[in-house]
Amino acid sequence: MHRGKGMKFVGDSRIKANNKMPNVPKDYSEYPGKTEAFWPNFLLKEWLIGAVFLIGYLILTVAHPSPLERQADPTDTMYMPVPDWYFLSMYQLLKYQFASGPFNIIGAIIMPGLAMGALMLVPFMDTTKERRPFKRPLPTAFMLLSFAALFYLTWESYVNHDWDKQKIQGAIVEEVEFDTESEGYQIYAGATCIGCHGNAFQGGLGKPLVNTGLTADEIVKIAHDGQGDMPPGTWEGSDEDLQILAEFIEGLKN
Repeated sequence: MHRGKGMKFVGDSRIKANNKMPNVPKDYSEYPGKTEAFWPNFLLKEWLIGAVFLIGYLILTVAHPSPLERQADPTDTMYMPVPDWYFLSMYQLLKYQFASGPFNIIGAIIMPGLAMGALMLVPFMDTTKERRPFKRPLPTAFMLLSFAALFYLTWESYVNHDWDKQKIQGAIVEEVEFDTESEGYQIYAGATCIGCHGNAFQGGLGKPLVNTGLTADEIVKIAHDGQGDMPPGTWEGSDEDLQILAEFIEGLKN
């Protein structure tokens, strides 16, 4: 016991003198003017900021619509889909010989699994409280290596892809009515044209054949001499069939 100012204080060795409860939040009432009520003051500010971002996203959506492509066609084996930008690195990785074909499981599962496993182990391998990057070589090196790998693979995938051909393949083409029993379509279906230009003239490896603005004679000339990616000598049928086909394509208009 200790005597002091007429009061007696009893100490208990089982209770610490400076017993602090870390899970109890601090009382900020002693800081007037530096705090505010959650409702409605703080929450109203959050709503206002959220509304500004929402309006901004809506304006961007209206000003720059999503670059939609034509409806997916499971019968079109020539179309090459490309993932969104955040998966381009994985898309590029699967193009390399050591991660594709018979080694596809390496590029699709093993390598990404090792990278994710290393990322999960970093907090256990680096327990220092130091915040300066050069004082933490392990996580800093891992971060720089990951960034360099993702940047390189994404860049390689972007610059090596034929985006112009992708745009043509995915272009939304307004459908045109035609008679599948007509002689012109029968010739078209039996020739090699359908493999590049699609069964509904929507295009694919080749350009769409609807509303071309070409005359029958111009179409015949292109079939013989070629144009763009279409090599010369593609047509292997008779001149009579080609003329019928050219007149049929000339009439494909909306």
